[in-house]
Amino acid sequence: MNTNLPNGFGLNRRSMLSQMGMGFGALAASQMLHTEAASQSGSGGILKALHHAPKAKRVIFLFQSGAPSQLDLFDYKPLLNEKHGTELPDEVRGGQRLTGMSGNQSSLPLVGSPFQFKQYGESGTWMSNLLPHTAGIADDICVVKSMYTEAINHGPGVTFMQTGSQFPGRPSMGAWLDYGLGTENNDLPAFVVMVSKNASGQPLSSRLWGNGFLASKHQGVQFRSGKDPVLYLSNPDGIDSSSRRAALDALNQLHEGQLAEGSDPYVETRIAQYELAFRMQNSIPEATNFSDEPESVFELYGKDSRNPGTFAANCLQARRLVERGVRFVQLYHQGWDHHGGLPSGLPRQCAATDQASAALVKDLKRCGLLEDTLVIWGGEFGRTNYCQGKLTAKSFGRDHHPRCFSIWMAGGGIKPGISYGETDEYGYNLTENPVHIHDLHATILHQMGIDHERLTYKYQGRQFRLTDVHGHVVDDILS
Repeated sequence: MNTNLPNGFGLNRRSMLSQMGMGFGALAASQMLHTEAASQSGSGGILKALHHAPKAKRVIFLFQSGAPSQLDLFDYKPLLNEKHGTELPDEVRGGQRLTGMSGNQSSLPLVGSPFQFKQYGESGTWMSNLLPHTAGIADDICVVKSMYTEAINHGPGVTFMQTGSQFPGRPSMGAWLDYGLGTENNDLPAFVVMVSKNASGQPLSSRLWGNGFLASKHQGVQFRSGKDPVLYLSNPDGIDSSSRRAALDALNQLHEGQLAEGSDPYVETRIAQYELAFRMQNSIPEATNFSDEPESVFELYGKDSRNPGTFAANCLQARRLVERGVRFVQLYHQGWDHHGGLPSGLPRQCAATDQASAALVKDLKRCGLLEDTLVIWGGEFGRTNYCQGKLTAKSFGRDHHPRCFSIWMAGGGIKPGISYGETDEYGYNLTENPVHIHDLHATILHQMGIDHERLTYKYQGRQFRLTDVHGHVVDDILS
């Protein structure tokens, strides 16, 4: 064995393997690292071929953080109006647990919706008058009224919807798709995130669009309002593009020198991220410049679409990104957590999001992109049919309700103009076609051409996947 150890006893793993056992350990380690790095290098993902023909090429998830009240938007329950103010029957609750916010109430009075419901479109989809623009696309969307989850609080609930686990640390849905499929445009990230500016509510952290145990290049890239949509992308004062290119070339030479000692996926990922950032210096300004959009587009999305960082502007930005090859766009809009003041708070939320959400579907359809773009609208769970706190003549609130909630989906091979699943007449329990979050994730991956059981990553001795060990594709909603 060679006793001339580098840096005294500061022997790293690669050096140790190289200098012990005549280098065979390093040979094996290098091959393993090379295999992993090669599978994640370049623009392609880990999948060399799709598992079946895809119906969708890209996903836009309009996530409504805080949990919109399904009983005041999509799940029409006239019985609640008839029994307004009366006690939630024990046989309906069935002893199910409540949150700490209403679990100690002496009374759980039922609350009917103060908003008017009608059926819209040829499909006859029920919606409240808070969503006039979404009502206008009733025949283009599929409303799933039978979603459910085990998470009863926001932190675990939002994490579950984004990553397939209530516990932090797992890769987000966009990261899984980037890992599996790679990118369609080498000049833009495959996974982009936007959070509505000036929106308050439950806090959102970057781990929700993180890479978890996958390589860091798969995490979402957050776009912001202001002159720098992506932080640290612009050159500092006094540094031009040629200087930046020269610096990157010198850095790449150092990286290549390190890689000559043995393949290292972390180094290769770092090189890829630096190079993408350099290319994005040209692609991001073009993608975020709305000056080429006609006046009719701004009218479609509403006046806020001219204000960068608003939900409306982010919806328009989402369309521009997917038509440029971005595979997964995640929008977050906070403020749906109506524990009190729902009759005044919910209309404000709908006014800020309804027109732009519907406009995105119409705009994608106009551009010929809706057919292979999957759009999803929804939150982390639903709201209770009973009042949290004191019920008054003019105001009330609804607590968290994980046992049933509503989302809608459009495009990407989803049947348009249908409602799927049912809840009981109290809007408290599921009665038909339950859809778990794992089922939703399995269905999204299926539409992208991926068998959710076969997109895996080995970590800490076991194979992980977005759907963990659960999930079934909801075939009934597929066209």
